[in-house]
Amino acid sequence: MANSDAATGLWPIRDTSGRYWTGAANIYSIPASYGTAVYLGDPLIPTGTSDANGIPGVQLATAGTSNYLIGPMVGIVNGGEPIVSVTRDLPIYHTASTLQYILVADDPNLLFMVQEDGNMGANSSMANVNLASGSGSTVTGYSAWELSSSSIATTATLQMRVVTPYRVANNAVGTNCKWLTKINLHSFTNTTGI
Repeated sequence: MANSDAATGLWPIRDTSGRYWTGAANIYSIPASYGTAVYLGDPLIPTGTSDANGIPGVQLATAGTSNYLIGPMVGIVNGGEPIVSVTRDLPIYHTASTLQYILVADDPNLLFMVQEDGNMGANSSMANVNLASGSGSTVTGYSAWELSSSSIATTATLQMRVVTPYRVANNAVGTNCKWLTKINLHSFTNTTGI
């Protein structure tokens, strides 16, 4: 059976020690001056700025070699509480040009489930790979970012480390396989700062 083609960006599953993700995330801000929508699972990068309360700002990361990430958006903060459902007037994604606080899974030890855009093959575990950007869905609120299968290599400056295929039903090594990956170029491990 072929894998479904359903990219949803980066989704935290567990950490490198095997403990499952508990939903822990930190609050970041997206300023009203940022004119791009951000979707659940979109990888982000710090902007080097903060809001008036000192909350660090983030924006979409850039796909490709040498581009750092801090983690994906996993929720939106609404009056101090995460949004847990979609309503007609309150989308689950960040709309462009809107000041908003979001939740980011920014632990550098997290493993993320990410779909590949091709077929990296069975020997991809422990190799490195870049991300490929995609336009999210205003219907589901999910990202469309994927692993760039054509970039698989041992190069240290690639964005993600491939760990293992995500072991769930209806997922097999091949086209559109979902992999557990770790951020290889994480902002928290970049000792030169932003």
